[in-house]
Amino acid sequence: MTQGRRLARAGFTLTRDYPVGVERVWDAFAVEEEKLRWWGNPEAIAPGEWAFDFRVGGRDVAEGTFHEGPVTRYEAVYTDIVEHVRIVTTYDMWIDGVHMSTSLASIELEPVDGGTRFTHTEHGVFFDRFHADGPGREAGTRGLVEALGAYLARPPRPSA
Repeated sequence: MTQGRRLARAGFTLTRDYPVGVERVWDAFAVEEEKLRWWGNPEAIAPGEWAFDFRVGGRDVAEGTFHEGPVTRYEAVYTDIVEHVRIVTTYDMWIDGVHMSTSLASIELEPVDGGTRFTHTEHGVFFDRFHADGPGREAGTRGLVEALGAYLARPPRPSA
């Protein structure tokens, strides 16, 4: 029996207020050494291929293997970057080499009293056997947003 071809859509918005300036939140995405300090969870996943090219048209890759589980692959292209204001990407996800989804994600940074309002909005399409995975994407992104918050709560490292 063959798997039916399916397509499902999902979208969500996550907003957090971080008690640091916009520049610090921006650097957590724009500076590779900073992003590596919070992106992903080494307790849950063994890192694999990594590429970082933070510019319009640039491509990021993050691949890893869940401990005792599948290989996950993230490939993003930056489509719009306005320094200290927004980052927009399109990205694809694979699980064990099978194309899972394509998404459009935007990050907006807004100065607020006491810090930065961070808003992540995402719209995705999920393919075939992954048609019900939209809620899981939101949960996974929430984990990244929380990891970012924990990273930003630590004192910044001195510049070299």
